[in-house]
Formats: sequence, C-alpha cells, structure tokens
Amino acid sequence: MVKLPILLSGHDSWQGAVNGAVAERAALAEKAKADRPGSHNQYIRPIVLFQAQQKGQEVRVEVLKQHLMETEQIPIDRIAIATGEQRELDNIDLFDPKCPIEYIITKEALREGWDCSFAYVFCSVANVKSASDVEQLLGRVMRMPYAERRPISELNRAYAHVSALSFRDTAQALVDKLISMGFDDQEAREQIEPVQIPIDLEDTGDLFAPKVKEPEFEYRVAVEPENLGALKARENEGVRVRETEAGKVAIRVSGPVSPETERAILELLPEPERPAFRERLEAHRKTVATVLSPARQGERFTVPRLMTWIQEEMVFADTNTFLESFMANPDWSLLNRPARLEKDQFDIRETTRHIEIDLDGKRLAYRFIGETEQLNLDLNTPAENWTPERLAIWLDGQVRGNDIDQAELLKWLRELIAYFADTRKISIAALWRCKYILADKIRKMFDGFRKEEKGKAYQQCLFAPEARVEVSFDEGFEFQDGMFQEERRYRGRFRFQKHFLGANHVPVFDGAEDGEEFQCAQALDSLAEVKYWVRNVARHPNAFWLPTALGKFYPDFVARLNDDRLLVAEYKGAMLMDTSETREKQTIGRLWEQKSEGNGLFALVIQKDKQGNDMRRQLQSKVTH
Repeated sequence: MVKLPILLSGHDSWQGAVNGAVAERAALAEKAKADRPGSHNQYIRPIVLFQAQQKGQEVRVEVLKQHLMETEQIPIDRIAIATGEQRELDNIDLFDPKCPIEYIITKEALREGWDCSFAYVFCSVANVKSASDVEQLLGRVMRMPYAERRPISELNRAYAHVSALSFRDTAQALVDKLISMGFDDQEAREQIEPVQIPIDLEDTGDLFAPKVKEPEFEYRVAVEPENLGALKARENEGVRVRETEAGKVAIRVSGPVSPETERAILELLPEPERPAFRERLEAHRKTVATVLSPARQGERFTVPRLMTWIQEEMVFADTNTFLESFMANPDWSLLNRPARLEKDQFDIRETTRHIEIDLDGKRLAYRFIGETEQLNLDLNTPAENWTPERLAIWLDGQVRGNDIDQAELLKWLRELIAYFADTRKISIAALWRCKYILADKIRKMFDGFRKEEKGKAYQQCLFAPEARVEVSFDEGFEFQDGMFQEERRYRGRFRFQKHFLGANHVPVFDGAEDGEEFQCAQALDSLAEVKYWVRNVARHPNAFWLPTALGKFYPDFVARLNDDRLLVAEYKGAMLMDTSETREKQTIGRLWEQKSEGNGLFALVIQKDKQGNDMRRQLQSKVTH
C-alpha cells in the first residue's frame, strides 16, 4: 500500500525547498500525535528524506547538513547521513519510538538501499526531472506505514519539495512514473496535487504551477501565565501560539515578521531564552529574504505621481483633468469655433432616384435602408416636421458632451444649419434625411476640437513658465503583491533574481519571449545598484503612468535602487526612436525626473546608442551619474 496523493510544492531556491520540507514535517508530526494516541504499535514519526547534490556541486551533503543545523536549527542527533561513504543508519531501528532521527540526507536513496515507511517528505536540492530521479521519490517515501490507511488524511499522503526550476519537469515525470505503475493518464494526474494556494496568492489554474510556501519555525518555551495572553495577542502578525504541556507554549513564526513584533515577543520571554530565540529569528529572517519576493516580505514600493497646481489646487497631472479645467474657463467657448463643414468634409447631392452622400471625398450611394452602411435615412418623417429648429434640437441630443454648454451648442448648431442652407445651398430635407451621418461628422469634429484643446492644456499646465509642477509620494503609485495576478506571465528559462513580485510573477514582455524588451529586463536585473524592479503593465488600472497630450504613457520598467532612488526605464526599438510619440515620452519622463529632485531617474533605452553602449551600459551610466 502506498501513500497517495502526492502533494508537490515548488520553491524559488533550494533554501526555500528545505525550509518548506522542515515546516511540512513539523505539521505532520503534530498530526501523528493525534492519529492513534496510546497505540504503541501504530506509532509514526514523520521523516524528511533529503537528496543532496553530488561532490563538486553547490549543495553537497555537508553543506546541506550545516544548513539544517545553523539556519533551520535542527539538533545534530536528529540528522543522519545515508550515502555510500557515510552509513549512519546502520544498526539503527528507525521504527523505535525512542529513535530521535527526523531528517535523513542521501544522494541516491535507491542505490544506497535506504528504505523506511516513516519517510513522508521528499526534498531535493538537485534537479528532479527524469523518470529515474522520480523513482528515488516513489521508491522511498510512498510506502504506507503498517500497510494500512490512517484516520487522519494528511498521513495518507506523500509530500515533495523541489525548486521551481525543475517543478514542471518533476510533475510530468511523476505522472509518467505513475502511468508505468499501472495508473492511466487521468488517474496519474489526479494523484499529484499542488499544495493549496491561498486565495490572495498565486493561482494560475495550472496543476503544475509552483507555489512558494512561507518559511516558518517553531520554538517551545515556558512562559509566565500573565504573558501568555500578550503573546496570543500577536497572532495576527505572523505568529501563532498554542499551549503544550503545563506552563509551556509553542510559538510558530511564519513569513515576514515586523521588528516591532519581534521585540514584543522577546520581551515576553524569560531572559535566559531570549538569545536562543533571537538566533532563530535571525536565521528565519535570512530564509525569508532568500525565499520570498520583496512584495511578500512586506516591502513598500511607492513611485511618486506627477502633480500640478490648477486654480490654487494641486491635482493629478492627467490630461483629461487639464481639459476639464481648460474648457470650464469662461474664456473658452464653442462659439469661437466656426460653425461650418466644408464641401470636402460633408456633401450631399440629390437626384430623382437616390441620395448620394460624399464624406471626406469618398462618394457613397444609398438606394434603400439597409444597403451598404445600413444608415437610417428616416425617409418616412413628415416633411412638415423637417424644420431647422427641430433638426438643431435633435442634433443637440446626439452630439452634446458634458464639457460643452448646451445653450452655446444649440446656437452653434443653428449657425451650422443656416450655413448649409445659405452658403452651401443644401435643403433642410436633405439634411434631415442624412441627419445620422451629419451627427457623426459633428461628433468627429468636436473630438478634433478636444484634441486641440488637450494639447494646449497639456502644454500650459505642465510646461508653461507659470506652470507649478511637483511630484507627490502621498498620492503615489504603489506596487503590491498580487497586483498583476490576472496578467499573463513570463515562463521562459531565465530566472530573474530581483523582480519585486517574485521570479514566478513577472508579467509577459512585449515582442518575442527572448526579444529586446526581455533583454532590457535582463540588463536591469543584473545591475548591482538595483535593489528590485517591476515589469510595469501598460493600461493596467494599478500601473504607473505619466501623462501625454492625448493619453497616458506606461513606462516598461520601474526599479528601486539600493540607495532608495527610483529608476523609470522605457525601452524603444531603433525604428521608433525618432518619432513624435517617443520624443513626447522622453520629454514627460525628463520632467518627472527633474521634479523628483534627485530621487527619481528616467532612462530611454535602445539596443545600442550612438556611442555604441549596449542596454546594460546605458542603464549603468544612468544610475551611477
């Protein structure tokens, strides 16, 4: 009888995989105590089987053992090495309740002949991706203790912790191996489960999507009764407290914990216990820094927003806000715009058989309702109702916007209709028959007016000598864990080390998977001066943007440097460097940099600049000068 299903967890680093396995074993040990209390012959002590790397590689047996003792604070008597050279399990009965061993380090468990049904958790710091690698797992941690199902479901399963680098390969290899054992494909997939992902963390819907568990540790200590309540009051701050035997508590610390919480807990512990607990906290802090993304660690990443003063009020630097203010000015009036549509913009010629309508030089013929554009010509309207005033009122309902005064609009429309009748000699009946086309043309004309006014307002509010522009962190953009969760993610082979949201949460790049924008991200990730960075998603409601004359500019990357300055970077292909759009982006980026007073930098990056500098050198030059 074997343990099924297999719960598979992926981690960003080998240290994270080790910590996940240690935490898993601790949780299973608690379950085992309650499984069959008092039943000596059904005793279970869950064991972790570690697969170290071979000699000459990074995480050798001795390195892994040292990490367990120093970082995870595992007593040496609970660790055994079972390799061809070191056979510390010889003459040891692992099933003996008095046996202290909880962690076994091997290199190739199958060859080394090691086997124990108490092995519940498999953790590999090597790459587990082939069928032969997986056989190590299946052969050594899947046998069920006492060959019978347990009352507690968690003790009927096997657990595996591997690095995210090999996560998907491991999962597929597990499926293949189960199929070779007699499962069909669907059954095999059903027997491999990713660890349940909290709703506010990653959930891609992918069976093989990696999940990074929060590091944790448990510390048992005797505390004064009056301090127990104060300890439990910290349970919403990454700390869980439960009473064990009389006078003792188990303090479990999970994920990032604030310095304030750390100090509060230390003050509640007996004086002699504080140094040891402080050491565990320090080791835990290092593991958190290695395993969790800066966002998961609670880092604040705020980018100041560009602001400007309008009529003694500081407002967001947003072109639509500028336009509202500009058009609300008493000096602005629609009546200052000529009420006319020239012949090359709108023309109608009546014949006895049909109406021909000419829009922007393109002649379109409409012989009956529904032909070609299916425009409603309203031919059944009684002629006696086709008056200029009624047409003006009808057009008002079609083209009016909140930014145009209705009285001015009606007056402008009457002037336009009079212009058609008096100057263009177009009958009111013809205008009525084409009123939908006419309304559409007027709307487009008004959109053109708005674009012109936006450009004027943009220049006046941001670049005029009297413009008062600044940046504000209080109104800034804040990058947070999970903010781009619904976006497609980069799934290439390269592992970004400094992405703010984590290596598994990098939004997909524009262009080819290994294209120029991706290469720019690689260059940014490699800079020693960069603390962390984020791929900014264009048009996302939470993304960082700067205003342009007609909309918004979303730079490709935003980074925090080690000296706390911010770097905003935009990549442009060589073909796009000399366009008006690129020049506008560069201008607004430089304004943001200037108003940041040394706290913000803006870089427009190309594959190779005029001096022959590649992307990395361009970024390096920006952050070091």
